[in-house]
Amino acid sequence: MLNDQGWLLTVALFLPLAGAGLMAVMPSRADVLIRRTAVVLTGLAFAVVVVITAGFDFGDAGALQYETTVGWIDAIGARYHLGIDGISLPLFFLTYLLTFLCAIYTTKHLPEPGKPKGFLALMMLLQTGMAGTFVAFDLVLFFVFWELVLVPMYFMIGIWGGPRREYASVKFFLYTLFGSVFMLVAFLSIYFAARETVTNPWDIVELTQAAGFGSSTFQTWAFLGIFLGFAIKVPMWPFHTWLPDAHTEAPTVGSVLLAGVLLKMGTYGFIRIALPILPDGAMRFAPLIGVLAVIGIIYGSLCCIAQSDVKRLIAFSSVGHMGFVMLGIASMTETGIQAALYGNIAHGVVTGMLFFLAGSLHERYHTRDIATIGGGMLVKMPRYGALLVYVSMASLGLPGLAGFWGEFTALWAARSPAEALVADGYSGLYLALVIGGAVGTVLTAGYFLWLLQRVGLGRPTGKWVEAKLADVMTIEWVSWTPLLLLILAMGVAPVIIFGVQDAAVADLVRSFTP
Repeated sequence: MLNDQGWLLTVALFLPLAGAGLMAVMPSRADVLIRRTAVVLTGLAFAVVVVITAGFDFGDAGALQYETTVGWIDAIGARYHLGIDGISLPLFFLTYLLTFLCAIYTTKHLPEPGKPKGFLALMMLLQTGMAGTFVAFDLVLFFVFWELVLVPMYFMIGIWGGPRREYASVKFFLYTLFGSVFMLVAFLSIYFAARETVTNPWDIVELTQAAGFGSSTFQTWAFLGIFLGFAIKVPMWPFHTWLPDAHTEAPTVGSVLLAGVLLKMGTYGFIRIALPILPDGAMRFAPLIGVLAVIGIIYGSLCCIAQSDVKRLIAFSSVGHMGFVMLGIASMTETGIQAALYGNIAHGVVTGMLFFLAGSLHERYHTRDIATIGGGMLVKMPRYGALLVYVSMASLGLPGLAGFWGEFTALWAARSPAEALVADGYSGLYLALVIGGAVGTVLTAGYFLWLLQRVGLGRPTGKWVEAKLADVMTIEWVSWTPLLLLILAMGVAPVIIFGVQDAAVADLVRSFTP
């Protein structure tokens, strides 16, 4: 079945892939043309997504729209099933916005060793893989898009990364592939367990409607397999160790897309697949997820305090912020899922912007070492310094900016977890988790304020006194302004995200709660 506008989603999804193919045949010497073509292609794809968003029926956000369902692999019953609802739409939109902004940024800033043709082709291939996971409603199709992101990100880190790029890229690849093996086994188990009762046992919608199939033991083991795949991608503590290395060594654009979108694939997988399809297993694992989430919040914050590299500090902050997302999921309530999804978008916007700033910081100082920079940034580059203060305040959860609502609502939800968890005697544990999460917010404020004190305040010292450091350039304003505006808009009017998700989240939560 292909509805009247279902083709739009397919066009948006595969236009970047076609763009990557075009990049591959362009002459390598046409450096400027390649960069401008990438901006046009990613801009065109983003324009299609804007059209999809404008035509989206927000009054019926709980239903799949722009849906396409056609046969694909008849031998195993897999179908090409795409659709978008209020849960998928914000993440899908963010994917295309960030990629477009990254293409603009790359017209001026391209990491060594250059080679824009290969770099931009990989970026657009990555875009198709990331976007596909948010609109695929067949487990096989979802898995294909999930795995597609491995190759471009591996090469982006391995070729255009920092001094330890080979180590970081291999570590990223192996960790993610390890989790994918268990996830694939769980998907196969779901298929064989559901095929007697579900017409299309690969279909995520039908599996959600038939939630609760299989024995209690099956639900537990299947959820464990999916948990490993998604938890590594989030990443949750203790599966997080690939992330700081990948972020530290990745080029700026790689870090922006990794933080802004790639990590969201894991949390989205929990919400879209693991919870509604395996509700009994989810309830059993929820307290453990909550505990690991809070450990990640506190651990990530403490690691940030210990960092001397600006970019590595931001990388560890992602571990803590994604901990709040997982804490919301662990509550197993509508409020908690809303908090998790909002936190996803807020983290993508805020931390993506932080990595843009970290990349431009390195372009100017040729170092990210906090002690070497030594303060005085607000004197040497007042506009850049002001942006760093603004985005850091959003990241530490200042009310009125994007970072506040996801973390606050996650703590609120964890204080009142699902009735089944309360009945099982976990209310005391969840109260402790709220307290632990609150401690994490204090630590987050501490390390960001300390960072701003060390690099922003005071007078320039040493060689920086006479050094000519360019303030924010025009191309940076162009690529950063949409994110800066979103940070404020999401803080002042969080309904722009909560309102889109509301109906879809309510429908989803009803599928896995009594």
